[in-house]
Amino acid sequence: MHLLSPLTAGALQLPNRVLMAPLTRCRADADHNPTPLMAEYYAQRASAGLIIAEATMVMEGNSSFWMEPGIYSDAQIKGWKAVTDAVHEKGGQIVLQLWHGGRACHPLLNGGAQPVAPSAIPITGDEVHTPEGKKPYVTPRELRDDEIPGIVAGFKKAAENAKAAGFDGVEVHGANGYLLDEFLRDGANKRSGPYGGPIENRARLMLEVLDAAISVWGADRVGLRISPLNSYNSMLDSDPVAITAYLAQQCSTRGIAYLHVMRSDFFQAQQGDVLTPARQHFKGVLISNMGYTAEEAEQAITEGKLDAVAFGTSFLANPDLPARIAAKAPLNAPNPAKFYSPGPEGYTDYPFLLAV
Repeated sequence: MHLLSPLTAGALQLPNRVLMAPLTRCRADADHNPTPLMAEYYAQRASAGLIIAEATMVMEGNSSFWMEPGIYSDAQIKGWKAVTDAVHEKGGQIVLQLWHGGRACHPLLNGGAQPVAPSAIPITGDEVHTPEGKKPYVTPRELRDDEIPGIVAGFKKAAENAKAAGFDGVEVHGANGYLLDEFLRDGANKRSGPYGGPIENRARLMLEVLDAAISVWGADRVGLRISPLNSYNSMLDSDPVAITAYLAQQCSTRGIAYLHVMRSDFFQAQQGDVLTPARQHFKGVLISNMGYTAEEAEQAITEGKLDAVAFGTSFLANPDLPARIAAKAPLNAPNPAKFYSPGPEGYTDYPFLLAV
């Protein structure tokens, strides 16, 4: 199968094209430190062509999930080093997804601090998990232009910390309605000035962050994830194809290791083809995800539409997913009730095809 064949992505030599998508699981401790349970979880999935670790806070005070990990403290670096060591001991490779929650953060998660965003527009139609239960999102504060270099510096420091923690690279999180995506898409960005208005301005922050990561790692160990169609977190854009094409061109010029495109919308509010312009304008390794079966992934790779597929919930529930695909074996069903709950249940207790 093409899906199980090796792939070179920048400096990364991947044994197969069955990648593990970044999945928030909320198993860090109260100080956002990675735990031994997380090391076990990721090591179980080391047969992935590449593990893309979950969204990880680049700066303190920007939590939008309860108990998600960070990469801004020495304790967090140490916790992640235990994770990367465990994955490497199993022969795997792992990159860290660098993330700022933007307007998806909540004061109850951040010592009362108001979240920041490109514009003072709140997320609607959903609620956030907090220590006091689910609460509505609040209206964010619009970032000033003179604050933005501090955001870029926070991402750069996080990239340096990820290197100290032993990762094989980093993925910049530019998707799903978090800060970089909020700046990119015109449904959330109504500002003027150098970071608002035309696509080139709205993409400026994402590309500045990408360049900061490249300055630490080199382009060949940096990826970018985008979700031009996804309406999660109240997101919308008037021309998702155009923003995809522009970012693909910019990423291609920089020679990054890969571009990771979420192909559709969780809620089907927006539809369209963003993979074709991504493939047309990005000359490196193109990864997609959202709802692929092994058969569809194989066909897309065979036809040259993609180079690899990142699997989410199927990797969550099947730690040995590449072996199951190779054997055409049935897959374990995921348990959504335990996606974000503490402890090993629904996390490290999914059975392997063969005892390990």
